[in-house]
Amino acid sequence: MFAINVLDIVEMLPKKHIYNVVMNQLAKSGTSVGANYRASQRARSDREFVAKLHIVLEEVDETNYWLEIIKYRMWLKDEVVDVLIKESKELTAIIITIIKNTKDRINNKK
Repeated sequence: MFAINVLDIVEMLPKKHIYNVVMNQLAKSGTSVGANYRASQRARSDREFVAKLHIVLEEVDETNYWLEIIKYRMWLKDEVVDVLIKESKELTAIIITIIKNTKDRINNKK
C-alpha cells in the first residue's frame, strides 16, 4: 500500500528540525493519494470522477517531488527511495490511463 510505504520512509528519516518540513509534506501528500482515490470511487458522475482523479494525480506528483528531494539530499539510501519513486511513477501512469479512458467514454456518450 502506497501510503504505508510513504509513512515507512517518513519514519526512517532522522528526527531533526531540518527534515520536519519534508517529512510533514511527504506524509500528507503520500497518504492523501489513497484517500482521494477512495473519494473518487464515490463520484456521482464520470466528470466528478475525473476531477477527483486529477487531485490524486496532483498528490502523487507532490509525493514524488518530496521523494526526489530526499534522494537529492541523500537523506536515505537510493535503493530505499527509488522503490517508492518507481511506485509513484507507476501510479501516475495508471491514473493518467484511467482519466484518459474515462474522458473517452464521456466523449463517446455525446
